[in-house]
Amino acid sequence: MIATICRKAHFNAAHRLHNPNWSNEKNVETFGKCNNTHGHNFDLEVRIRGEVDPSTGFVMDLAVLGKLVHDEVEERFDHKNLNLDCIEFAEVYPTTEYFVKVIYDILKPKLNKTHLLHITLHETQKNSAEYGDW
Repeated sequence: MIATICRKAHFNAAHRLHNPNWSNEKNVETFGKCNNTHGHNFDLEVRIRGEVDPSTGFVMDLAVLGKLVHDEVEERFDHKNLNLDCIEFAEVYPTTEYFVKVIYDILKPKLNKTHLLHITLHETQKNSAEYGDW
């Protein structure tokens, strides 16, 4: 039997969308208010799909997944300036699209090789990005 489990998390982080190769005018035109440093209350959904272990009834122990998300994502990014404090954004802009991929890349190697991973990152109640194996 194949099933999907989901763990939700919440953290706050700040960022600035700015291309240093562009003029200030082009940055403001492209990124608008997001060209200023500002913060978000991020909501994260981590989904794991895989075979249910008949001996436990679990795809994965949700307590283990919760600790992994807390230790690897919440502790790493909560109350940080993504541009300045997080090496993960040294080469890419801290957009929600890149951020969701960064989280995927952090978590995927820590999972069972047979598990599929899908991440949804809500930047606001209206805006989110998804990335994953399905």
